[in-house]
Amino acid sequence: MNPRLTAAATLTLALLLPLPLAATASAAPGPSATATTPVRTQLELPRPTGPLGVGEEVLHLVDRSRVDQWAKAGPRELMVTMYYPARQGTGRPAPYLRVEEARRLLASRELQDVVDPAVVAATRTAGRTDARPLSGTYPLVVLSPGFGVHRATLSSLAEDLTSRGYLVALVDHAYESVGTAFPGGRLPECLACEQAETVGYDKVTDGRAKDVSFLLDRLTGRHPAWRYAGMIDRERIAMAGHSIGGASAASTMAADPRVKAGVDMDGSLMTPPASDDRPFLLLGAAETTPGHEPSWDANWSRFGGWKRWITFTGSGHFTFSDYPALGDQLGLPDPDYPLSGARSVELTRRYVGAFLDLHLKGRPQPVLDGPRPDAPEVLFHTP
Repeated sequence: MNPRLTAAATLTLALLLPLPLAATASAAPGPSATATTPVRTQLELPRPTGPLGVGEEVLHLVDRSRVDQWAKAGPRELMVTMYYPARQGTGRPAPYLRVEEARRLLASRELQDVVDPAVVAATRTAGRTDARPLSGTYPLVVLSPGFGVHRATLSSLAEDLTSRGYLVALVDHAYESVGTAFPGGRLPECLACEQAETVGYDKVTDGRAKDVSFLLDRLTGRHPAWRYAGMIDRERIAMAGHSIGGASAASTMAADPRVKAGVDMDGSLMTPPASDDRPFLLLGAAETTPGHEPSWDANWSRFGGWKRWITFTGSGHFTFSDYPALGDQLGLPDPDYPLSGARSVELTRRYVGAFLDLHLKGRPQPVLDGPRPDAPEVLFHTP
């Protein structure tokens, strides 16, 4: 078992953003920088690189055919942010988090008196609610976040893909994150964080595979749950995820042939991937190299189609999320992982986007052929 995926380690990593914010409070000069004065600043996600506007709509989906495996009662529930190409300038700014979601996140680390939850919640995004959708059909990418982590942590990647002509379904899996809001003001506890180490982390990835199959049923069935479901090109669907969300991409592909391509961003594989010719990208942190990630070593040969194993020098487990970019805005880079936040976002967007452009849009991507002088941090591995 990769220690990155233990409940304790994941929860600590999941809260890396509040820790730099807290450090700002203690390090900033002047009488206002006391341990009991909330930090106030403005955070902003990196702007998307594509030409299209980014629309957002949140769905609450309930799978009444399954009892939630963590709560042991009630149906399985998902919160999904649907991103779609939209007309620039339409709609209104979409929130990053609700204040109560941010407060719960901070309270779990006893930082609620140091960091104003509104600062985290008010992070500026490119997404717009009620934005006017563009006409046409687009490939769909399902994104699944890390264990214990809110889906908003993958917003930078979701927004960029949307701006480049993709639909994105960013999924929160009930009882598997800290502080995710559900209808009725509910913020379920991360019950999976308490149980997974005992029952096995494959229960998480196998459960998420069922979640995604249910999601695809609800998006592409006869009576779709989303009003813009007609924008989905049902023949071009991929899945990507961070940490255990990336492992879940492999599990989902093994269970559902509708998913044509997959990306695992630094997640230990919990169940064997499908042995077929569908393309798969393993995108790892600096230490996730051959000989140092047993689950990738063991399963590499099972990926029978196009495949790459790529790592970023100087990167850490959360390089592929929003956290490094937001931390850098506060002047607090992580000394253990010198790859900057801006570069982390740029490289993640470049290589995930290139993979999807190649395999969902059929556009040649030389960036995936090997090392390049403009990206010396990017290493290609052949186990």
